[in-house]
Amino acid sequence: MSDKVLAKVAGREITEAEFHAYLQGIPREQQAYAANPQYRDQYLDQLISLHMFAQFGEDEKLDETEEYKTILESAKRDILAQLAMRNTLKKVQVTEDEIKDYYEANPKKFEKGATVSAKHILVETEEACKDVLAQIESGAKTFEDAAKEYSTCPSKERGGDLGEFGRGQMVKEFEDAAFAAEIGQIVGPVKTQFGAHLIKVEKKQDSSKAAFDEVRAQIYQQLMAEKQNDAYTAKVEELKGKYLEK
Repeated sequence: MSDKVLAKVAGREITEAEFHAYLQGIPREQQAYAANPQYRDQYLDQLISLHMFAQFGEDEKLDETEEYKTILESAKRDILAQLAMRNTLKKVQVTEDEIKDYYEANPKKFEKGATVSAKHILVETEEACKDVLAQIESGAKTFEDAAKEYSTCPSKERGGDLGEFGRGQMVKEFEDAAFAAEIGQIVGPVKTQFGAHLIKVEKKQDSSKAAFDEVRAQIYQQLMAEKQNDAYTAKVEELKGKYLEK
């Protein structure tokens, strides 16, 4: 990082490197603004103001007050504790073998439920639904064209395509009918709280175990969190025996 001097406050230089470090400490939701030259100038002004107030506090001898000493001691404690905890936790590692062993030992945790890919046509009444079905079965209209013309669902713009869904994502009556239907079969009318549906199943996917590569990162994060928690707890117990006075 550059040691270019951006400003001077009471003889002290504020460098590009210090400013960059300051930007790293701003709230995460504000990080995107840091790349904007206008906002960068505002943040630089904030850093300069910080230095000016610090110098003013020193001139006023606030660093000699009891309040300053108390706050400084508290800050020192917090920083030391954070560094010590970081050193403890950074020693924790999760190996590839541990990840694979967990994957193999917990197959049920990585099961992917059965899914269905389907299209539907939604109309108000069962009678209207039967009329649309008759047009499709006679060859007068394709399912997709009928969806665009008659369906009241926003999916009509895609020919009624709902994409892929699993259990629990649709209302029960619709879900039961879709999972029971054969691929390419049109079922209905299926009555739900939204109206009457015609459903055409395009594809079915049986339940299966997620591939290792799909869940590797998830397992790593879980094992790392568990091992870090264990390391923290163990260190706390160790330090109690070393430092805690009874």
